[in-house]
Amino acid sequence: MTKKTIESHDNVLELIGNTPLIKLNETVKEFQGRYYAKAEFTNPGHSNKDRIALHIVEEAERKNILKPGNTVIETTSGNTGFSIAMACIIKGYQCVLAVSSKSSRDKIDMLRAMGAEVYVCPGHVKADDPRSYYQVAKRLHNEIKGSVYINQYFNELNTEAHFLTTGPEIWQQTSGQITHLVAASGTGGTISGIGRYLKSKNQNIKIIGVDAYGSVLKKFHETSEFDENEIYPYRIEGLGKNLIPSTTHFEYIDHFEKVTDEDSAHSAREITKSEGLFVGYTSGAALQAVRQLNQQNQFFDKDSVVVVIFCDHGSRYMSKIYSDQWMKEQGFFDANHLQDEKAIEYIK
Repeated sequence: MTKKTIESHDNVLELIGNTPLIKLNETVKEFQGRYYAKAEFTNPGHSNKDRIALHIVEEAERKNILKPGNTVIETTSGNTGFSIAMACIIKGYQCVLAVSSKSSRDKIDMLRAMGAEVYVCPGHVKADDPRSYYQVAKRLHNEIKGSVYINQYFNELNTEAHFLTTGPEIWQQTSGQITHLVAASGTGGTISGIGRYLKSKNQNIKIIGVDAYGSVLKKFHETSEFDENEIYPYRIEGLGKNLIPSTTHFEYIDHFEKVTDEDSAHSAREITKSEGLFVGYTSGAALQAVRQLNQQNQFFDKDSVVVVIFCDHGSRYMSKIYSDQWMKEQGFFDANHLQDEKAIEYIK
């Protein structure tokens, strides 16, 4: 008797990558060109950070840097931490995370649910402040014997992961027709890795980074000047920086567009309600950048094929942008962004 095969995966890590490209319709109907979302929230860890977590951990294993019983330490706004925690569960490592207090309560609870040891650090301090999540992670690495610090902001494997996977996927999925990439820039690994690959195939492809007000990236790209006066608190997680990550390769980025916390939050909610895609804060920021560039008549025309990176899933922002109470507390319901009557009644 012939034994029937069972179609399965050995573990959840085998599901990482090969995320779909989904055509955007309602949110871009007034814009010139065709727009597609690279749905990175369909990764098993619900974000593009699954790619770098797997690549960095497996490279560390290959080089014998990571050994059985070791502890993996990382600095994270939430998504990378979740992806690393997931990889550590499968591969048998301990996971310790230094997390910014800007991260949503949902993200922090998820990290602890995944068995990670979580240190919540103040989000609005300088990068070299001993309380910052950068410095806390370094201190923990020095204190914990047998630990490996991922250091995604200064680990070139971050960029390499997207050069090897996300970039080729987009090129193949668009049959080389892509004319523009729009992606949020935090560590810069996603936009730099994809940008490097796409420009190796066609130098004319425009790579557009999305930055936050309160971040130094746009000005540094344009002037090569690190201006501390640009830095002030903002709400978007995983977007912009108060330092210059070495994983951001500015030579592959053609333009940075800054967006506000408020506009980005409403754009994310619009994607969810109009496209049926339950996306996170930076996805809203990316769509908002597309909207602003169209209003400025910059970059796009009727022949444009635009791929927008939707980084993570909306479930990580239930206590923030998808909470009417939080939106009201931030002052995000105003003359430009009205609150619907049902939401008002619910808050009362």
